[in-house]
Amino acid sequence: MKAHTNCIYTHDTNIQKLQHTRTKYHTHQYHTMIPTQNRRILTFTAVYPCESVSITTLIDSLIKIAGEILSFKSKHFSTNKRSVKETLRHVLNLLIVFQEIRVGLIPADRSFPRSAILSLSELHVIFQKLMILLEECTREGGKLYMLTNSDQISAHFRVLTRSISTCLDTFPVGSIELPEEVKELIYLLIRQTRKYEARPDRDDKRALDSVYWIFNLFENRINPNRDEVVRVLDHVGVRKWRDCVKEIGFLGEEITVEGKDKNEIELLSSLMGFICYCRCVILGGIDEDEDKGEEEEDDLVIRGLNVDDLRCPISLEIMKDPVVLETGHTYDRSSIAKWFSAGNITCPKTGKNLESTVLVGNVSVKQVIQSYFKKEIDQKSMKKKTSIPESLAAEEAGKLISDFLAGELINGGPKEMVKALVEIRILTKTTSFNRSRLVEAGVVESLMKLLRPGDPTIQENAMAAILNLSKDIAGKVRIGGSGGGLEMIVEVLNEGARRESRQYAAAAIFYLSSLGDYSRSIGEIPDSIPGLLRIVKGCDYGDSPIRNALIAIRSLLIQHSDNHWRVLAAGAVSVLLDLVRSGEIGDGVKADSIAVLAKIAEYPDGMISVLRRGGLKLAVKVLGSSEVSPVTKQHCVVLLLNLCVNGGSDVVGALAKDPSVMGSLYTALSNGECGGGRKASALIKMIHEFQERKTETGLERERFIHAW
Repeated sequence: MKAHTNCIYTHDTNIQKLQHTRTKYHTHQYHTMIPTQNRRILTFTAVYPCESVSITTLIDSLIKIAGEILSFKSKHFSTNKRSVKETLRHVLNLLIVFQEIRVGLIPADRSFPRSAILSLSELHVIFQKLMILLEECTREGGKLYMLTNSDQISAHFRVLTRSISTCLDTFPVGSIELPEEVKELIYLLIRQTRKYEARPDRDDKRALDSVYWIFNLFENRINPNRDEVVRVLDHVGVRKWRDCVKEIGFLGEEITVEGKDKNEIELLSSLMGFICYCRCVILGGIDEDEDKGEEEEDDLVIRGLNVDDLRCPISLEIMKDPVVLETGHTYDRSSIAKWFSAGNITCPKTGKNLESTVLVGNVSVKQVIQSYFKKEIDQKSMKKKTSIPESLAAEEAGKLISDFLAGELINGGPKEMVKALVEIRILTKTTSFNRSRLVEAGVVESLMKLLRPGDPTIQENAMAAILNLSKDIAGKVRIGGSGGGLEMIVEVLNEGARRESRQYAAAAIFYLSSLGDYSRSIGEIPDSIPGLLRIVKGCDYGDSPIRNALIAIRSLLIQHSDNHWRVLAAGAVSVLLDLVRSGEIGDGVKADSIAVLAKIAEYPDGMISVLRRGGLKLAVKVLGSSEVSPVTKQHCVVLLLNLCVNGGSDVVGALAKDPSVMGSLYTALSNGECGGGRKASALIKMIHEFQERKTETGLERERFIHAW
């Protein structure tokens, strides 16, 4: 890493480099800025008052919108502060004029010149545009971006302010009874707004020059001067760690918007690198509990969620407005309404007659659906981001951040260490670039040491970071290659100070077990599989941790055959069957449990263990249930098929005796969800062949008896 910025450049060289950087980022002037697909910054859409609007209504609306504009006086503006101050002063004077006109409109039927109404209507449009401009200038998360567009913003203020002058020029002051001082105020406003020359503030220019200079330092992998960075942050009003989080979220949305050219994307990427650097390196305090709470709440709700749980049982589409009946079952409002309008007064799932058709909104399910769609949008946005940042400044800033955080883990005090862990945890959730840079900086070895018993917060954040790093091959190799790394994760799985730490350890085992050698090594650790089963059995865990443990067990089974007998020896079959029988689990847990049982049943000893504990009868029951998802039924079909393949005619015969089986299998075959149709077809064929053989055997016996 290069020295902290007491740069040895000459003054002339500094100026040349700054000019070069400004030219590069100013190649595109951003006349059309489109931050997200559902809004456009600085592109104004205003509604023109209808021609028949009454003067009283128009004036009342102007007074109201003027008050809303003046409420911005208390807000922080990241750019064009002088222009804002002047604009608010003009609006305040206009408010006085509107109020005097309103007083003069009593009685309400008093006539009013047509030209005055037209002038006031134009002012109404201008005020709407001013509102939009002020909202954009104070938008949370867009402060730094708006600073880079200060020239354009000042141009908008100039155009709108001069438009006020044009409107007042056509206002018939002499034809309306107003106090003389109010008429003088109108003439004063005309002169002031006509001469108005909005220019970017000098402070804006200095702050923007600093930003471009910092970009240049990043490109040369030099840490900028801390005081200079703080001055920029103070100028735009980014003072807290959480402010940086909002800026990063805003810029992340901007980068993913279609239609941006290369220069603008490069600018946005550089701004992203700058604000990430500020959050990780410059700002000391973290709103840790508040931020983590939101992050973990969404993750625990969505992670591992089976989307079929959100589908309406009638339409099979994800519900938009979920409502619950008196039976406790949830449907989409439009679908159940059509069901009732067709003359049905029963619950579609249970067939029970309903005493009431009152629909009650299912708020909890609706919140889950909203979280799911939000996560989907975030994931789509993430897919649009490349692993490598779109600008050299952002790429090198990422390396500086990684080196800094790696150093904090080694040399920082307890407070600095916790902050570094939180930052690493957040960065490793975003892009593979961040994860690879942190691995290269050597954070894995430090994180593994922090997994040892001690501070529960440190252990939890370190385990969460290890989980994120285990998603990429470089992280897997470094984690498994660190002496005793896998053993340490298994130790956290069993003895972690917090439930969250144990949950993250289970998820990390899933990712690490995707490498065959690691799967064998993890299985050989005595407490690994029993530890995962303890989470599965744990009554204090929610569905998400249990599913993490289940998919980790299934991955161990898939990746290495030696883990099969270890899973059996740990008593997994009894645990999983009891879990499926339990009515207190979600459909996702049930599906994952049956999937593991199906994998176990691929081997003869696993098949015997499942049969001895009533697995065949239970699988048939779940397959015929109307309360489980198609995915769960698919896993049931696979389990039954494996039991029949390994158990032979005895198992097929026992299955064929159940009259409900064929109907359930034909339903699975006709639906064909998730490829389950092929498995169902194979199982149906086995049952038919068994029945044909049985019939042929019976006929031969009858012929033998008859001949005898």
